[in-house]
Amino acid sequence: MFITRLISGVIVLAIAVAAMLLGGNILFAFVALISMIGLFELYRASGIEKKGPAIAGYIGAILYEILLWAAVPEGELMAVSVGTLLIMAVYVFGFPKYKVNEIFCAVAGLAYVVVLMSFIYKVRMLNDGLYIIPLIFICAWGNDTCAYCVGMLIGKHKMFPRLSPKKSVEGFVGGIAGAVILGLIYGRIFGTHLISLSVPMRDCAIIAGVGALIAVVGDLAASAIKRDTGIKDYGRLIPGHGGILDRFDSILFTAPVVYILAVCLGA
Repeated sequence: MFITRLISGVIVLAIAVAAMLLGGNILFAFVALISMIGLFELYRASGIEKKGPAIAGYIGAILYEILLWAAVPEGELMAVSVGTLLIMAVYVFGFPKYKVNEIFCAVAGLAYVVVLMSFIYKVRMLNDGLYIIPLIFICAWGNDTCAYCVGMLIGKHKMFPRLSPKKSVEGFVGGIAGAVILGLIYGRIFGTHLISLSVPMRDCAIIAGVGALIAVVGDLAASAIKRDTGIKDYGRLIPGHGGILDRFDSILFTAPVVYILAVCLGA
C-alpha cells in the first residue's frame, strides 16, 4: 500500500510540476481537467452526479473554463452567474423532483471546486508566476508533511477528534511553523526571481504561514463533506490517495490565498 501510494503520488507530482513549468495552455488544460473531475467527484459524493442540477453545473463549469481561457473581462463572474441561473431553472421547472440540498450542492460545487481550483492557473499567470506558484504546494503539502512528522513525534492533544482523529494541536502548530520556515528558505533561494514581491523572504514566509493555516481548513472541509456523505474517499483515480479532491483538498484553499497575498504584497 505504501509503495502504491508513493508511486502514484510521485506521478501526480511530476505531472503537476510539468504543467506548472510549461504554463499557458498546458497548465490551463491540466487545471480545467482536474476541476471537472473534482466537480464530478463532489456531485457523486452527494448522489447528484447524473441528475439535472449537476448537468447544469457541468455546463456552468465548462462556460467558466472557456471564459477564463479567453480572458473575457468579468467572464468568470458571468459564468458562475449563468451556471447558478441554469441550476435554479432546473429546480423550478423540475419542481418538486429535486430537493433544495441537491440544488445548493450543485451551486456550491461551482465555487468550491471550479472557481477555487482556477486560482492555480491565475497564480501562474501573475508576474513571476513561475516562481510564485510553488508557494501553493509549500502551503499545502509542506504544511501537511511537517504536521504529520511533528504529530507523530510529539502529538498528544487531539485537535478535532470527531472530524479528524489523527490531527493534533502539536502537529497543527508544527505544520504552520514548518511552512513558514520552508517559505523563508524558498524566498532566500529564489528571491532574485520574485521581483514583484516587496521583500521576498518576508513575503514568502507570510504567504506560507497564512496559506498553511487556510490549508488546514481546506483539509478539514473535505473531511467534513466525506463524513456527512458517508464516504471514505472521493474516488479511486489516484491509487493510495483516492480521488482528485482527496489529493487537492487543501490546494483548493491555498491557491486563492497565495494569489491574493501575492497581489497585495506586490511591490
